[in-house]
Amino acid sequence: MPTIDIVQRVLAPTATAVVGGSVYPGDISDFLGRAYKSVERALSVQALSPTGPPFARYHRGNGDFDVEAGFPVDRVVEASGDVVASSLPGGTVAVATFVGSYDRVGGAYRELREWVVARGARPQGDPWENYLTDPATSPDPSGWRTEIVLPFDTGA
Repeated sequence: MPTIDIVQRVLAPTATAVVGGSVYPGDISDFLGRAYKSVERALSVQALSPTGPPFARYHRGNGDFDVEAGFPVDRVVEASGDVVASSLPGGTVAVATFVGSYDRVGGAYRELREWVVARGARPQGDPWENYLTDPATSPDPSGWRTEIVLPFDTGA
């Protein structure tokens, strides 16, 4: 199991521009690449810039993932083609910084959930991943950095 750094944060709700889709796990990488290019084009046309790294939010389905992939933005994007406005929730979150190949991220999710439960809290809502390393410019997966963000309820 990987060892990861986990911190608690309180986040404000964040406007996003995304492409959504139901994706088989083996096709996620291709989907993300297409989604990010579509969102970048839509943002350029609307004279918007991302305010943070690309992300993907995963909603578990029946064997597939319902995925929203895109970028945070500082104002609501106008729908354009397959790009729509969405948002990431505010509130208390646990953030794990995972370093390594995406195919090994499952262990980091387990550690993150265990960390939340060990504090008497419970996960609430779907997690998302912030991709801090671009595989196109850093091809060695051993150095890829991903933040996994898990909203949780402190019960307070």
